[in-house]
Amino acid sequence: MAKRKSSKRADTTPKVGFVSLGCPKALVDSERILTELRRGGYEISPSYEAADVVVVNTCGFIDSAKAESLEAIGEALAENGRVIVTGCLGHDEAAIRAVHPDVLCVTGPHQYEAVVSAVHDHVPPPAAHDPYVDLLPPQGIRLTPRHYAYLKISEGCNHGCTFCIIPDLRGTLVSRPIGEVMAEAERLVAAGVQELLVISQDTSAYGADIRYRTGFWQGRPLKADFAGLCRALGELGVWVRLHYVYPYPHVDDVLPLMAGGRILPYLDIPLQHGSPRILKLMKRPAAAEDTLARIAAWRRLCPELALRSTFIVGFPGETERDFEILLEFLREAALDRVGCFTYSAVEGARANALPDAVPGEVKQERWERFMVAQQEISRARLANRIGSTLEILVDSVDGSTAIGRSYADAPDIDGVVHVDEVADLTPGRRATVVIEGADDYDLFARQVVRSPGSPRAASTRRAR
Repeated sequence: MAKRKSSKRADTTPKVGFVSLGCPKALVDSERILTELRRGGYEISPSYEAADVVVVNTCGFIDSAKAESLEAIGEALAENGRVIVTGCLGHDEAAIRAVHPDVLCVTGPHQYEAVVSAVHDHVPPPAAHDPYVDLLPPQGIRLTPRHYAYLKISEGCNHGCTFCIIPDLRGTLVSRPIGEVMAEAERLVAAGVQELLVISQDTSAYGADIRYRTGFWQGRPLKADFAGLCRALGELGVWVRLHYVYPYPHVDDVLPLMAGGRILPYLDIPLQHGSPRILKLMKRPAAAEDTLARIAAWRRLCPELALRSTFIVGFPGETERDFEILLEFLREAALDRVGCFTYSAVEGARANALPDAVPGEVKQERWERFMVAQQEISRARLANRIGSTLEILVDSVDGSTAIGRSYADAPDIDGVVHVDEVADLTPGRRATVVIEGADDYDLFARQVVRSPGSPRAASTRRAR
């Protein structure tokens, strides 16, 4: 449930409970819905009991996510009884109602107006509300800590990956106007955000659907393409982190921005596999050998570049040789951060019709071998950081101990930097630290310089 302090106003003010599940893109959807509800005079309830209605924003990409969403809907029904469902699982209303027939309404992903309308239907908004009491911050309601925020630049995807149903759930690529994106980014920075995490289904395709139409920001024309957006975001003086970037050739254009400290030298690239045969079955938009060459070229342009990716093992038709090729790819790519999933059939995905399904026990065994291989890579790359100086962004402080992240660490999915005996640090501040130790995923450091008062790009200095 969204956590907010109780209002001192009359109990007649309608209250909405909210459960947000799924990926950061769904989290941004939740923030937008909550913002519209608060703009309409609703309060956000911290509990089921105090809510007049509960909205559950679901995930429906894989079976485990569907199960979690159905469980969350059931809990909300049991605890409150009045539930509106939205999000990716809402694409299949029949499946939801087969399990939970008593939900009030079901809408699909990013159908913000439909969700707000459903809340209005079942819990009418207040006839009037005091704008001085109900005033919204310019950046709207956010569900992340104050010092970082997700910036969604587009919806949908034009790829036809056989394991994925995102185009069915969220449609084809729809890029936001660049002036609108930059205006939101400015509002977030003005509100104290120190790190912008750029997200979409395919970030490097930004603007392709609108033919890179020129927009305006700060009174000047700005081309709506990936490099143009990165250059503009790099002017805001905060960390800019790029997620879900396909390794297209034009991604090369942003490496000088990373090398020059304008945006973080970090790329999240969903590669999925290393075997050319499996990538062809997946209908992925890049060949493994081209990707390895591009990674090598990127590192020549920006030696400090941190790369994260996700992979799938046990895809239909994956042989032991295909898996060995994947491991060879992994060792040659030497990625900094990696996530791995066993293949899970998604209802409606074309991969379900492929022959030679991999048995569950084989998928699990391959996942374990994959993780052992990546742990060795991660351990070696992190050990190479020992003795270096890094700037970190502090996420939490407990007494004299702080936990922060370097430029190489995205929140929730990557590792962290543990710092002992800190002084004058609070969440959202910067600190310069020397790395003194490492394990498979995290770094251990000591603070050496007081956090700068103003944000600047991350930097590293290798020990000599």
